[in-house]
Amino acid sequence: MQKDIVLSGMRPTGALHLGNYFGALENWIRLQDEYECYFFVADYHALTTGYEDTSEFRDNITNVLIDWLAAGLDPNKCTIFIQSNIKEHAELHLMLSMNLPLSWLYRCPTYKDQINQLKDKNIATYGFLGYPCLMSSDILLYKAKYVPVGEDQLPHLELTREIARRFNYLYNCEVFVEPQPLLTEMKVLPGLDGRKMSKSYNNTIALSDSPETIEKKVMTMITDPQRIRKTDPGHPEVCSVFAYHKFFSPDEVEEIERQCRNGEIGCVACKKKLAKNLVSIMAPIYERRLEWMKRIDDIKDIIRQGNLKAREIAAKTLAEARKAMNIDWI
Repeated sequence: MQKDIVLSGMRPTGALHLGNYFGALENWIRLQDEYECYFFVADYHALTTGYEDTSEFRDNITNVLIDWLAAGLDPNKCTIFIQSNIKEHAELHLMLSMNLPLSWLYRCPTYKDQINQLKDKNIATYGFLGYPCLMSSDILLYKAKYVPVGEDQLPHLELTREIARRFNYLYNCEVFVEPQPLLTEMKVLPGLDGRKMSKSYNNTIALSDSPETIEKKVMTMITDPQRIRKTDPGHPEVCSVFAYHKFFSPDEVEEIERQCRNGEIGCVACKKKLAKNLVSIMAPIYERRLEWMKRIDDIKDIIRQGNLKAREIAAKTLAEARKAMNIDWI
């Protein structure tokens, strides 16, 4: 029986960190055993906010692919490709933009948010405003039944569904499938300083960090600011270290909380315990990463094969869309 199609992508904006892993990648690894999965490096999307400096794009793409494979994406179980290598993405984006109301783009909730958050960047561009249309093209090209999203991304997916409905209605066809959300519980880890984990804050633990680097970073983490001495009662609910223990020390977390509240364990000892558990989980990914770094030619072969498979499906869907719009004269 043919499996349902799942599609998702990730921007190549630098070294992947634990937030990326638990926020998306861990789920992808599970999904590849259950669905026909297509995962792509969204380099066109990276251009929407990073077009002014593309000097690190090639290295970023390489590192994202290494991280994916080291974390457990298996090219024998899923299709991995690069967005810009499949020209059909750009063409369908253009075609869909011809009948997409501007009001639909302006109402996108993340548009104004990112305009405010990225004030240091000039993103008052057509490309940035229209990126939801490009995202819709990514999904609709492969007739994906499901897209793994968190609740905050539901408005984006609903826009894709509206674009599909509008196209099918305008051209009296059934070219596009309306994708359904595959809601996933987003595991959110704070940054080392307690803020949101972000490369821009320099508060991340990267998948490429060595065990020694992880240990050093954990020892710099922000803990309960009200706790001065080891014997002072702690407040684990405000401690970033305890937030990590929930993920990496599940069998010990209740005891750690009790010891913290009763002043029976100091912050240094608590950090050392976390570092040990965190390294034991992340070290295998780091070791696999070192091996993949020696196999760049093999990674290129994986992408070539993935591109071929993706292009075959994308070309077929694009041909159907061109026919529906009567722009297939020859």
